[in-house]
Amino acid sequence: MDSADLHAAKRRRSGGTTLLDSGEDFEVLDEDDLDDEPPPLEDARVGKEKENDAQKSVKEAVEEAVPAEESQEWLDVLGNDQLKKKVLEAGQGRDSRPEKGQNVKICLKSFLKDGTLVDEQQVLSFTLGDGDVIQALDLTVQLMEIGEKALILTDAKYAYGTRGSSEPEVPPNAELSLEIELMEATDAPDLELLAPIEKIALASRKRERGNVHYQRGDYAFAVNSYSIALQITESSSKVDISPEEENELVDVKVKCLNNMAASQLKLDHYEAAFKSCVSALAHQPDNIKALFRMGKVLALQGEYAEAIQTLRKALKLEPSNKTIHAELSKLVKKHSEQRGAEQAMYKKMLGNPTSSIPQKCWAKSSWGLSWKWLFGATAVAIGGVALSVVMAARN
Repeated sequence: MDSADLHAAKRRRSGGTTLLDSGEDFEVLDEDDLDDEPPPLEDARVGKEKENDAQKSVKEAVEEAVPAEESQEWLDVLGNDQLKKKVLEAGQGRDSRPEKGQNVKICLKSFLKDGTLVDEQQVLSFTLGDGDVIQALDLTVQLMEIGEKALILTDAKYAYGTRGSSEPEVPPNAELSLEIELMEATDAPDLELLAPIEKIALASRKRERGNVHYQRGDYAFAVNSYSIALQITESSSKVDISPEEENELVDVKVKCLNNMAASQLKLDHYEAAFKSCVSALAHQPDNIKALFRMGKVLALQGEYAEAIQTLRKALKLEPSNKTIHAELSKLVKKHSEQRGAEQAMYKKMLGNPTSSIPQKCWAKSSWGLSWKWLFGATAVAIGGVALSVVMAARN
């Protein structure tokens, strides 16, 4: 069975779980176009002999490097002893170091602390600084020279964190050793000159990387990836684009905005999430996912009336959606409770100082006082006029 078959079998065993299946917002919504499962990393397990040789090489490199304090060859990248780099083979000089935003190609081998090989990729391409790979790679490759081979020791914090990874298979809180060779660094393509189909593919890859971050609970990194994808979709073009390609580009943009809103909701960035929903609806006014999330945002901000109105619009578009039904019922109940609490508060603030007097008597008394006041005022006015006439006559 080849690697593709292995990945397919793993996906079947996992039940095809997608990004939006994992969150409260997306349990019943039909999210097939929003949560495409990101392509798994290439399964590059090797034969037993090759694996043993690789384990031996990394163990030898680690033994030479420990203790790190006694070796000046190790670079403490962040100054916290959690990410260290050692040059195994020099490159073409400092001037050949890549810069953020450039596309790089590396050869990568990843090992657990005990030397177990967990991943091997002969060619891994990514944009430096875009969050396309684990932080350890993003932070250290920019310190490498073209042709350089280096050993990286990284804490789980800059690798796969507390959750670990299924592909490659990395346990939670695992420290990793990375053998890297920087093969190439080139400038990113000019987006204005990029063919529409290539622009769509590039934006989709960035969006899928955002999905990976979302699945791992790294919502800030997810927002960053979606933002980069949006910049690609919004970039101007000097190349002719067909109406079909333009519609596809807009579709990718709306997916990014929807997923960004989901991430911003997780970060409690309600205003930002609201703006993302507004932008999505500006392109597709009947987008159910954007309407649903906008309703969620408004509800979280206490705007129950507007939230109910928004969710009713979504429900009208998809009457059978149970999630929208449940959310709408919950909001209607909350809104009713809120109005009841407000009315009680107003009554308490206004009070009723004459509550012991029957309402009809009080109304009658008030009416009598009003007439007495009116007659008195009229009499005073007439008297004043008469006095003025008399004084004028005397003069």
